Amino acid sequence: MSAEVKGPASYFPSIEKKYGRPITEWKDLVRSSPLTKHMELVNWLKSEHGLGHGHANALVAHTLAEGSGR
Repeated sequence: MSAEVKGPASYFPSIEKKYGRPITEWKDLVRSSPLTKHMELVNWLKSEHGLGHGHANALVAHTLAEGSGR
């Protein structure tokens, strides 16, 4: 039995299905952006890449948490 995915990662299957890109590609985009603040990155994903707020927020939160060791 596998553990249920919780938190931001629970959005990943629907992000991949809706936007047609793998999560690794989205996370690489977030990491390569010159922006560093959470909401700046969320707004950038929404305006430049057409993501919805919840999906953009989940990607940014998960990616930034990896960099901080959380």
